[in-house]
Parts: sequence; C-alpha cells; structure tokens
Amino acid sequence: MTGIPADPARAGREEAAPGGGTGPEGMGTGAEDTGAGPEDTGAGPEDIEKYGYQQQLRRSLSFRDLLVYGLVFMVPIAPMGIFGSVFEASGGMVALAYAVGMVAMMFTALSYAQMSRAFPMAGSVYSYAGRGIAAPVGFLSGWMLLLDYVLIPSLLYLTSGVAMNSLVPAVPVWAWVVFFVVLNTVANYRGIEMTARLNKIMLVFEAVVLAVFLVVAVVALAQGKGHGFSWSPVYDAHTFSWSLVFGAVSVACLSFLGFDGISMMAEESRESSRAIGRAMVGALLLAGTLFIVQTFVASLLVPDPGRLVSQGDPGGTAFYDAARVAAGGWLADLTALATAIAWGFANSLVAQAATSRLLYAMARDRRLPAFLAKIHPTRRVPVNATLLVAAVSLLLGLWMASRDDGITLLSTLVNFGALTGFLVLHVAVVWHYVVRGRSRRYFSHLIAPVIGFAILAYVVVNAQVAAQRLGFVWLGVGVVLLLGLLLAGRKPDLSAMGPPPRDGDDDRHDRT
Repeated sequence: MTGIPADPARAGREEAAPGGGTGPEGMGTGAEDTGAGPEDTGAGPEDIEKYGYQQQLRRSLSFRDLLVYGLVFMVPIAPMGIFGSVFEASGGMVALAYAVGMVAMMFTALSYAQMSRAFPMAGSVYSYAGRGIAAPVGFLSGWMLLLDYVLIPSLLYLTSGVAMNSLVPAVPVWAWVVFFVVLNTVANYRGIEMTARLNKIMLVFEAVVLAVFLVVAVVALAQGKGHGFSWSPVYDAHTFSWSLVFGAVSVACLSFLGFDGISMMAEESRESSRAIGRAMVGALLLAGTLFIVQTFVASLLVPDPGRLVSQGDPGGTAFYDAARVAAGGWLADLTALATAIAWGFANSLVAQAATSRLLYAMARDRRLPAFLAKIHPTRRVPVNATLLVAAVSLLLGLWMASRDDGITLLSTLVNFGALTGFLVLHVAVVWHYVVRGRSRRYFSHLIAPVIGFAILAYVVVNAQVAAQRLGFVWLGVGVVLLLGLLLAGRKPDLSAMGPPPRDGDDDRHDRT
C-alpha cells in the first residue's frame, strides 16, 4: 500500500471534482459542529468538511432513491434463491426464521440510524466504529465488513450464473458470470443516477413477479393443491428449538443484507442525514414482510417437506419446485428467471456500488491504497474502486464456479462478515452516546443496541462452524495488517472525529 497522502483532507481537496465543497449544488452547509445542524430542520445534507473531508461524490439521491436502493439491494424475492437452505436449517419453520431475522435486523437498523446522524458520511460501520469508538476498531470493523461487501457480488454473480445455466444449459456458468460483471460495471461507471434509475425498473419487475406468484399460489392452495393451510411454517412442535431457529436465521440473514448499504450512500444523498435511518427502517420493514409472506405460502406447497428437511436442497430448486406444484413449469421457470436477473443484475449492481464506497472511504483515510479514493471528474463516482470490485468479483466468481461448494463457501463468509460488523455497530452506539456523550436516551442509545447485540451474538454462536473458522481467519489477517500499519508508523488517525454529543443534544440526535 503505497502512494497514500499524508493528509487525507488535503488530498480530498486536491482531487475534488468541479462542483464539490460548498458550491452551487448544495454540497455543504457550513454548519458548525453544535449538534444542531440541518438534520434538525430537514434543511439539507450535512457538511462533511467539518470531519476533514471534501465533498466529492454527487449529492443527487432522494429519500425515495435511498428506499428503492435498499429494497433492490435486499431483493424482495431473495428467499426464492435460498428457500431450500433455510427450510432445511429451520426444520420447516422458514417463515419463523425470517420473522426473527427481521426483528434482529430492525434493532441493527435503529443503531445505524443513530450513527448515520452522528457521522453522516460514507463508510458504514468502518466510519461509525472508527469515530464512535477508536480508529483501530474502525479499521478492523471495516476489514470484517469487507468480507461481506467484497465477496457478496461474487456470490450473487455465481448464484445467478447457476440459475441461468439451468434455464440455458448451452451457456456455461462462467460465461454468465462474465456477462453480469461487465453489465453491472458499465452501469455503475455511468454514475449513481443511472444506478438509481435502473433500481426503480428492477424493483417494479421483482414486485410484479412476486405478485404473480402469491396470487397463483394462494388460488392453488384454495383449490386443494399442496398441503393446505397450516401454521407449521411458523411453529412446528415436533422440530422447534431456539438453537435450531437461530441457526436458520444465520442463513436467512443473507436475504436481509443490503439495508445497511443505504448508509454507504450518505455522501450522495441530498436529504438530511435522518433520511438514511428512515430509509433503512422502511426498506427493512417492507422487505421483511414480503420475505415472511412468500416463504409462508411456498412452504405449504413444498412437494416433500420431510425429504427437504432431511436431505436439503443441493440443487437450489426448492422454491421453484413449490411454484411448479402451484401452476406447473411456467411459474417455476418465471421464478427461476426472476431470481437470476434480480441477483445477477439488480442486487449485484447496488452491491458493487456500495462496496466501491466502502473502499473509497477507507482509502481516503489512508487505510487502503490512495488510488482507490480517486473520483471520476465528471461522473463523480469512485472509479478505481468500482473497477477493482469488478475485477475481484470476476476472478472470485470464475474460481468459485469451478468448485462444487462455491456458493456455500461464499455464503458462509458473507454472513459472518456482516454479522460481526453489526455487533461492533451496536457497541459503537453505546460507547459514542452513553459513555462519551452521557446520553439519557436509554432506549435508543443503550437498551436497543444491547438487545440487538444479544440477538446477533446468539445467531453468530449458532452459525455454521465453517463460517466461524473462516471468519476468524479473516479477522486474524486484519489484525496482522493493523499491526503492520502501526509498526510502519501509519497509526490510524481520524483527527476530525468531532466532539461527542452533549447530553442536551440527545433529543436532536435521537429522532428516527
């Protein structure tokens, strides 16, 4: 890692594109760090210059764009791709696993809302932990988050390639991986506005497919197909145990990953920082409800539930098999095609955008090579970070496509990285607001983060052993890198962290 400037704030100013800073596009507010900035009046986006950064990314995203971004990142039809795995892990109580997962993620979303108002900038948990606790903690949190963000595009491309190959066997999986990588990279290179427009189109497409499935499936159940109405997808006395359910939640959480990606767009939102938290909560509620409904209905149509629980779903076709029971091959093919497009294009598009922003945030803080902080002069996107994510996704996708356990291996790593990052987020809320700021907002700043931490910790403990081992190996590599930075005199320094919140300002910082 060479060529990193000694002063990241100065480097940001030297590389700033036209229209940055406090120019006519409303990039900065000039507000002092008094705790009573624009977020209190809804006047506009916060000025990140008070944290030592120059506004370089284009502020063009509305609240609706943020909400759509989070929904597309989570993919409203995400359970279709991993339905069989969650069904097996939960003993058939797949709807319960998604309900518990939504509750766990809701506490996490509330913590994100608090920290996104305290530090309205790109970087997600990396920025929040680094400024809310300490810079070295932020580096390790960002490193663990990279396990999620850098690998998830590869997982999405690979899953989509497998699905498309099942529909068009003449085209190999690796060819589909290459196609989706190139398509998404071109779209993201065109700018965040292009990404936002495509997000809306893809969200409508996914909503239509999901509506078709639900209507046809409910009619099929009313006609006597499947197993009839039952509460077994929510509770089955023969298989229920909390350890079983939370083990399934660790798999189901893959569907929820993405709501946190909204925080990566903090420096591209033209709204106040409160919009970030509201968009997270809104996207999570909408997507979680859709997850529960579609998995509940699909569970009642599974051809052989006992076999699915005992033998699993190695081909990843359990949801499509349920759709076939409802209406035959056309519905099975429609849901498979929709899953491939949603994961390979829509979800991968926003995942690549979020990952590039994380790399950009770490690079401008001198934690990663400086070339990753370069912003395109006209498109205002982190161009080098975007291209690097595409290259890594392509190489990993091609490698994992040659392995029988490629999807499983990537899934376990992605989930572990995200969940450990969320654990640190909850700690950051308590430390920043209660320990440093003496906040008396006990529910938002203490009770909710502690509950969220406890739920996620239990999920991590009950996660697959392979995920735990590989995750801790990745953490060990991060510790070694951090020690290398310290020994090389490159101590993490976020000197523009700003003062902790004053107790009198808690009202303003606590709105959601």
